[in-house]
Amino acid sequence: MDATCTPSELAEMDRLRAIEHRRLQALVEGDMETALSLHSPDFQLITPIGMPLSRDQYLGAISQGAIKYLAWQPQEITVRLHKDVALIRYRAALDVIFNGHRVPLSDYWHTDTYEYHDGRWMIVWSHATAIQ
Repeated sequence: MDATCTPSELAEMDRLRAIEHRRLQALVEGDMETALSLHSPDFQLITPIGMPLSRDQYLGAISQGAIKYLAWQPQEITVRLHKDVALIRYRAALDVIFNGHRVPLSDYWHTDTYEYHDGRWMIVWSHATAIQ
């Protein structure tokens, strides 16, 4: 898609990549103020085991320590931009502690949907798939 994009679309795609990097950093650092500002109130995550989590459930689990990201290392982030909706996809290595059990560094595919509301991009859906 990049080959046919305008310079302003390319800049917006780079902005979305930067927002996703900022979101991941906030999740690893437990920075709930930043994480809250980047997740839509109707955000939903589908975990690698197929469990749906709302924004409050997901960010609450992180703030309470039930989910503790030790590392989240994304590779190249692909962006598809459609006016006020953006789809991003990337492969990442995650090292996480889930309910007190360490999940060794593993690779996952992430597909996320962002929507542009009130002058800013917010993530609304996220889906993670474990790579076997």
